[in-house]
Amino acid sequence: MKYCMECGSALAKKDIDGTERLACTACSFVHWGNYSIGVGALVVRDDKVLLVRRAIEPGKGKWTNPGGYIEQLEPIEDTIVREVYEESGIRAKVQEIIAVRDLPTNVHNVYIAFRMDYVEGEPVPDGVEADAAGFFSLEEMRMMPVATFTEWLVDIAMTPRKEGLSADKQPVASFGGFGYAVGKVGASCR
Repeated sequence: MKYCMECGSALAKKDIDGTERLACTACSFVHWGNYSIGVGALVVRDDKVLLVRRAIEPGKGKWTNPGGYIEQLEPIEDTIVREVYEESGIRAKVQEIIAVRDLPTNVHNVYIAFRMDYVEGEPVPDGVEADAAGFFSLEEMRMMPVATFTEWLVDIAMTPRKEGLSADKQPVASFGGFGYAVGKVGASCR
């Protein structure tokens, strides 16, 4: 970035809160960084997990759990319901957050995995991101090219644990017109 997204003036490196950041030379705009938030679903039906086979890179040909990226004004739980339906034709409902992955790179990626309850539908791939979809047992998955990260998530989804993550369902902060925190704001250890 070279120019302010708010007023168009030049950006310059400034120390903001102890970190060198790009900031506007004319207004109060600060470029806080580049972030993406991805979501993934572990939908279980009859002891089988919903997987889709990637039709595009990265991971073309690998079986993965359905997922994608949040839209700017879309609540995260709506995102994962939408992504599951778009990629597989399955309707599912969020049960709980089961894992969080943090990849701080030039675009800091946070990935949140949800255990979801199957609601209805039969697996049908979207033909764009996925070229196959189905529910598979752990035994069937051993014979398939399942992505390593998906293997880890399936293990978490299928192994009962007493401790883990849960969504914070209570509002925690108001930001006076600069956004707001409602319900599903974060994750905390139980």
